[in-house]
Amino acid sequence: MAGRLHDKVAVITGAASGIGRGTVDLFVKEGARVIAADVQDDKGERLEEEYGKALRYVRCDVTKEGDIKAAIDLAVASFGRLDCVFNNAGSGGPLENAETVTAEGFDSVMHLHVRAAMFGMKYAVPIMRAHGGGSIISTASIAGLQNGFGPLLYSVAKAAIVHMTTVAAAQLGPMNIRVNCICPGLIATPIFAKGMGLATQVADQTVAAVAEAAKNSQPIPRAGLPRDIAEAALYLASDASSFVNGHALVVDGGITVGPTGDAQTQVYAPFLKAMGIDPGLLEQMSAPPKT
Repeated sequence: MAGRLHDKVAVITGAASGIGRGTVDLFVKEGARVIAADVQDDKGERLEEEYGKALRYVRCDVTKEGDIKAAIDLAVASFGRLDCVFNNAGSGGPLENAETVTAEGFDSVMHLHVRAAMFGMKYAVPIMRAHGGGSIISTASIAGLQNGFGPLLYSVAKAAIVHMTTVAAAQLGPMNIRVNCICPGLIATPIFAKGMGLATQVADQTVAAVAEAAKNSQPIPRAGLPRDIAEAALYLASDASSFVNGHALVVDGGITVGPTGDAQTQVYAPFLKAMGIDPGLLEQMSAPPKT
């Protein structure tokens, strides 16, 4: 049913590409008016041209508190209210480990993810409280739930967002302000290429290749797409989730449930061989039934 965000106003950071752009498209389609916050001015201007009066673009570097406040204020100035903030902007960050981590790398990742989500929340709360409530959503990650899905600093930052969600949900729930986060799995966006240092235009061209490479990485045999996360954000922003608070919604095609198929066989093969069992038996057991 269309119109699930009719009359609602949302601020979306990182709105010009990837998950943010997918969410902008879906929110506007469902009736929302949107403040699209990003630092990619050319893409932001094209969004304004495409969506007209339903959308305003604002340049917003989420590592700057003043930029975040300005984006929130623009929602009220442009549309008279604020119903949802989606703290989505982010990147993979430096590939530093526990031995090589630097203060600069640590600060950059924490500011971009944790600090930005915190201040997005801070400036949204007074406005939402005055209007009787709202929904605050942040992009976390399966990397914040368990090891193996991201660099150290990125993973720590996303874990902080998950816990921030829990604590803030308890504090803000009595004001009818719901706080939730989304934990994407492998989603085909430019974030992977950007994390390896590729320029934005080059990174944008890698999305199809990432989608192809990721399609067999989880039980659901396709890559995750920005639309998958946008649908989760739509649910959390809409009145359909009015009793959902403090939740980390995993959208990962099942990758966190563990290996399946050939990958599962490879994990257990050494143990089966040690017991004198043919690993091929496990492969047969895990194969889908024939119809």
